[in-house]
Amino acid sequence: MGDKRKTGKTRAVRKSAKSSKTSASKKSPAKKKANGGNLAKYPRHSVEKALRVPRAIIDQNAGRECSDREAAAFAAVGFGGPFAVELSSAIKYGFLERPKPGHVRVTDRARQALRPQNPGDEIEALRQAVMDAPDISSVYKHYRGENLPDGTFFSNALTDKFGIPADKISEFSDIFINSLTSAKLIEQRGDKLRILDITAEPAAANRGQEPRRTAGQNVKIEATDTCFVVMPFAHPIGGYFQHIYEPAIKKAGLRPIRADTDIFGTGKIIDQIWSGINSAKVLVAELTTRNPNVFYELGLAHALDKPVVLISSNGEDVPFDLKHIRVIYYDVNDPFWGTKLIDKVAENILSAIRNPEEAIFRRVLDES
Repeated sequence: MGDKRKTGKTRAVRKSAKSSKTSASKKSPAKKKANGGNLAKYPRHSVEKALRVPRAIIDQNAGRECSDREAAAFAAVGFGGPFAVELSSAIKYGFLERPKPGHVRVTDRARQALRPQNPGDEIEALRQAVMDAPDISSVYKHYRGENLPDGTFFSNALTDKFGIPADKISEFSDIFINSLTSAKLIEQRGDKLRILDITAEPAAANRGQEPRRTAGQNVKIEATDTCFVVMPFAHPIGGYFQHIYEPAIKKAGLRPIRADTDIFGTGKIIDQIWSGINSAKVLVAELTTRNPNVFYELGLAHALDKPVVLISSNGEDVPFDLKHIRVIYYDVNDPFWGTKLIDKVAENILSAIRNPEEAIFRRVLDES
C-alpha cells in the first residue's frame, strides 16, 4: 500500500515538472521577443529601393488604390514575407498609404519622386522621405552639419543613442548612407562623410524652442548656469558672438559669457579666463582661423574636463587630435547659415551636457 502511494506521488511530481517545463517553453518565445530587441523600426530598404512597388502601381494601375496582393502582382514579385517588408518600407518613407486594411495607395510624395514636374521635385521628395523615416530621420537630425563618426564610434552611437539593434547596425548603416546619398544629404570631405544641413529658414523659425523639447530632455539647467564662448575677437568672426552664439546659448537655457572687457572687469585676464572656464557648465569653441588664444583657452577647458561644443567653417582648421569629438561645420555661403547654426549649436550644447563623453577630450584619449 505504501509503495503504491509513493509511486503515485512520484508520478504526480513528474507530471507537475513536465507541465511546468511545457508552460515555460510556451512562454519563452514571448520572452525572447521582448528581450531580443532585434525588431527594427527603420525602413529595411533604401529610399530608392522603396520606390519599386509605388513605381509598379503607377505604371500598371495609374497609382490607384489596390490590394496588397495586386501590388505584388504589379511588381512581379511573390506575395510573401519579403514583399510585406518592402511594402512596409515604402509606407515608412511616405510613398504609400493605407486607405483601408490590406490595401495601399500611391502618395503625392511618390508621384513627385517618380513623375517630377519641375527641376528639384525628385530630390525634394526623397529628402522629405528621409526626414519622415523612423530612426533614419533621428540620426540625420542629430548629425546634420557634422561629419559622421568613424566606424566603431558611429556603431556605438547607433546602439546607445538611437536604439538600433546590435545585429542590425551594418544593415542600418548601409540603408542610412545610401538613402542620404540618393537625397543628396551627404557628401565626401576628404576621408570623412559630411551630413548636410538643408534646414530652411521658415522651418527653423517655426520650430521655436525645439532644442529644449528634444535634445534638452533629461537635462537639468539652473538659472545661474553659464556657457563660456572661446572665439577670436577680430571681425568678422568676432561679431558671431552677438548674432549667433549668444542667441544659441540663450535658446539652450544658459547664460553666455566670453573673455573680453565687456564681460570681465579689471584684473588679470588669464585669471578671469580660468575662472570663467572653470565655472562654466559647458563651452562653445569657434575654431575657424586656428587662433592661438582660442587653442590656449580650449586647452584649459580640456584640462578641466569641461564638455566643449566645437564649431568651424572648414575641416582644415580643426586639429587632428580633436576630430574624434563632434564638430559643427557651417557654410557662410548658405543664405540660411546663421539660423541653422543657432539651432544646431543650441542642440549640441544640450547634447554635450547630457552626454559629456561626446565632448570631453580626455575620455577620447582614454578610449584610444
